[in-house]
Amino acid sequence: MTEQVPFDTQSSRPLSVTSPVTIEMCTTKSENNRNAMKVLIDNGHGVETEGKRSPDGRLREYAYTREIADRVMNRLQTEGIESIRIIPEETDVELKERVARANKYYTENDGQVILVSIHCNAMGNGAEWMAAHGWSVFVDSTASDNSRRLATDMANVAQSKGVKVRKETRDRNFWITGLYICKHTRCPAVLVENFFQDNREDVDFLLSEEGKQCVTDIIVEGIRKYLARI
Repeated sequence: MTEQVPFDTQSSRPLSVTSPVTIEMCTTKSENNRNAMKVLIDNGHGVETEGKRSPDGRLREYAYTREIADRVMNRLQTEGIESIRIIPEETDVELKERVARANKYYTENDGQVILVSIHCNAMGNGAEWMAAHGWSVFVDSTASDNSRRLATDMANVAQSKGVKVRKETRDRNFWITGLYICKHTRCPAVLVENFFQDNREDVDFLLSEEGKQCVTDIIVEGIRKYLARI
């Protein structure tokens, strides 16, 4: 049955009718994807890993990456983005197991996950100070377009903050190399090298509150930027 709308016979315009209005909240497919996406956080190395420290012992990579992981996850939570720490242990979990955990979450969440592996770079073995410095992000040589987009977004954020972003080529702000965890995980994946643990100036910056906040901001804002355009 068709509802009859009354008309003003003089103007032939429909009369105002007051009736309940039902409003449907609609979300796009991309919004649903962003809401469902989970961020897997992989903090590098472990307490027993040799050489992963600054020459003066002030910075130990396993401890620093876990602190940054905590900060990143707390920030993501406040922004409504769910994150999962795949390495809660203090010990160094082998790469094969890290990949297995990431792929398990990938399957359980219908592929709606990305992975960020958090590290500090080094030019030497941790015994002496080196000259290399700066921030960089890596993908595997087999990386998907989404992995490359995630890396690009993070590097763009880093550049916007005025930090030195190390580049492999002039026209690309991320590095491509063989990385087991990025190659064998099924989801988009990047590995972030947060400055050099064997460069004195980088270590001073990393250990400062300003440096920790900067590293956290780069990762979180890069993730947010990526999620906003998938």
